[in-house]
Amino acid sequence: MVNSNLQAVIWDFGGVFSTSPFEAFTGYEKERGLPEDFIRRINAINPDTNAWARLERSEVNADEFDELFADEARAQGHHVPGKDILGLLSGAIRPKVVEALHACKNHFKVGCITNNAPVGKGASMTSDPEKAKLVEEIFSSFDHVIESSKIGLRKPDPKIYELMCEALNVAPAACVYLDDLGINLKPARAMGMTTIKVLNEAQLLSDLSEATGLDLG
Repeated sequence: MVNSNLQAVIWDFGGVFSTSPFEAFTGYEKERGLPEDFIRRINAINPDTNAWARLERSEVNADEFDELFADEARAQGHHVPGKDILGLLSGAIRPKVVEALHACKNHFKVGCITNNAPVGKGASMTSDPEKAKLVEEIFSSFDHVIESSKIGLRKPDPKIYELMCEALNVAPAACVYLDDLGINLKPARAMGMTTIKVLNEAQLLSDLSEATGLDLG
């Protein structure tokens, strides 16, 4: 039975609709002989002011990020150009999650809050025109989209979740929010949203089915 208390399902994009870039980071680290989770650790140092945060707020461009990230990596003892990281960001689309979005849209408002960077083609951050077209089709299904690179604000700043609720005209307690990063779920949960941490496609569909009352198989 459809959850009558629910009004909106709000989604992250990368790691939810697409495979996580963390998988690509792991592969890169293994190929280059870097310590495990080296890239993620760099991105966790000074998380509001580092190269990655500044890129997602469009405070630096791709060339500037290339140099800034390399400096941060060098400070941790290894050489990693930022341009290499940008090439790892675009994962494969999960068709069943796209189907789940359409199913949810039949019953609830749907929105997307994504931390992205002004690189590649549009929100997809990919140089592949076919994939960019597919991503744009997915984005067109949402009632509202917030991109960090366009508004200069990024998760986990609570304001970005408030902006989505205002745009959809819903109370946080009437929302489900999905993200693959726990740090991005905390503010949403504190506001009263039901949160789902995405670990993989099957778990996402199962947890979202339970939260919405829909059979998302």
